Amino acid sequence: MKFIVKLFPEITIKSKPVRKRFIQRLQSNLQITLKRLDNDIVVRGLWDKVEVEVPSDDAQLRLDVIELMGCTPGIQHFLEVDQYPLGTFEEVFQIAKAQYGGLVKGKSFVVRIKRGGKHDFKSQDLERYIGGGLLQHCETKGVDLHNPEVTVKLEIRDENLYLISHQHEGLGGYPLGSQEDVVSLISGGFDSVVASYMTMRRGSKTHFLFFNLGGRAHEIGVKQIALYLWQKYGSAARVKFISVPFDEVVGEILQNVHHTQMGVILKRMMMRAAEKVADRMKLPALVTGESIAQVSSQTLVNLQVIDSVTSKLIVRPLVTMDKPDIIDITRKIGAYDFAKNIPEYCGVISDRPTTNAKLERIEEEEANFDFEVLEQALENTQVITIDKIVDDINVNADIEALTKVGENQVIIDVRHSHEQERKPLNMPKCDVLAIPFFSLEAKFPELDQDKEYLLYCDKGVMSQMHAQNLQDKGFANVKVYRPVL
Repeated sequence: MKFIVKLFPEITIKSKPVRKRFIQRLQSNLQITLKRLDNDIVVRGLWDKVEVEVPSDDAQLRLDVIELMGCTPGIQHFLEVDQYPLGTFEEVFQIAKAQYGGLVKGKSFVVRIKRGGKHDFKSQDLERYIGGGLLQHCETKGVDLHNPEVTVKLEIRDENLYLISHQHEGLGGYPLGSQEDVVSLISGGFDSVVASYMTMRRGSKTHFLFFNLGGRAHEIGVKQIALYLWQKYGSAARVKFISVPFDEVVGEILQNVHHTQMGVILKRMMMRAAEKVADRMKLPALVTGESIAQVSSQTLVNLQVIDSVTSKLIVRPLVTMDKPDIIDITRKIGAYDFAKNIPEYCGVISDRPTTNAKLERIEEEEANFDFEVLEQALENTQVITIDKIVDDINVNADIEALTKVGENQVIIDVRHSHEQERKPLNMPKCDVLAIPFFSLEAKFPELDQDKEYLLYCDKGVMSQMHAQNLQDKGFANVKVYRPVL
């Protein structure tokens, strides 16, 4: 199998050194991720494209490669091609006929050829030759240059002919790591998830900063969605997950700040803490999912007061987006079911929050705040690399992982329903329940508690986290199923 990767158009208008650097970064990212699928995959970076050669015809590997490249920032689209040596016009026609003859029968068509290199013919000459041959031999409806039912696509590069069998859409954006790193304030809800995705797509390694207001269960949920985003769109580079315990900060605000000013002051405390975290990591910018006027703290006046507390650049990718459009993006990137099941934890919701904060009033209220509480929260910050999330969850926990299913044990497949359909768990001699992770906590108490349940997912990540969450809620009859591969 061979793929030709076409660059995001903005890359092609960069200066020669920048363009070269971006292509090298994209090549490196693909090498890192694709070799996890098959160590023999070869990636070559060229001036106008990247070539990927897969030395196998395995159908599942093909699907995995297509899925991975479709989620790699920097790719506009990629072509699945068959490569041949460039021969005579007649030899090229015979190859095209073998590929497209059945497809054009009874349909209108057009032949399109892209050509690079020096040749003694023009692209139109070969297009006419192939088109005439298909008209003569394949019982077509004829050539339609404007609205064909079938487009016969070929590429010629120097002495090589590429017959395009499929075109796959890419993610666009810039290659991950081509821009400066950022730290994204992630709560797990729709807005922060999409904001994080958008900076990843734009080429920034995006670290995740979580202010824990809702306890261990909330943290597990946010770690899960951060891990998903990284695995799906950013796994070419390792990033950090930073968790700051903010419950005592919220308590201090509740005790000493007037209720109308609580929301703005909470955001300012988060920005102060985020700035310290970014300074430690030597990062230039913070990312938030705020959108103008979506909630009371996000009026332009309030955002200005919030921003004044830090010298860091605050990037707001969603600043003018509507909520339905944001939610639609979570569906597109596969994060909707994660985000909709993350509860919004806000201990400082007031009945009449200010929408027109005055800096003098805010500073007056903050004078009553004990900043030692904020410093203590920063001292208790936990930092882990994103790929160590499962190990971190296992600290002080003992979730048993079984490779065999015994009597009175039931497997629960917690994968997303799309994954369950794509790769069914075939266990004919075992009881298997399909309960996606986002429904598990609600449905588990309804199950027969005299049985023992083994949670299963492909990588063992979601199963581990949700088993821990259920055990924390008092369900001792939960373990993890990890089949021997």
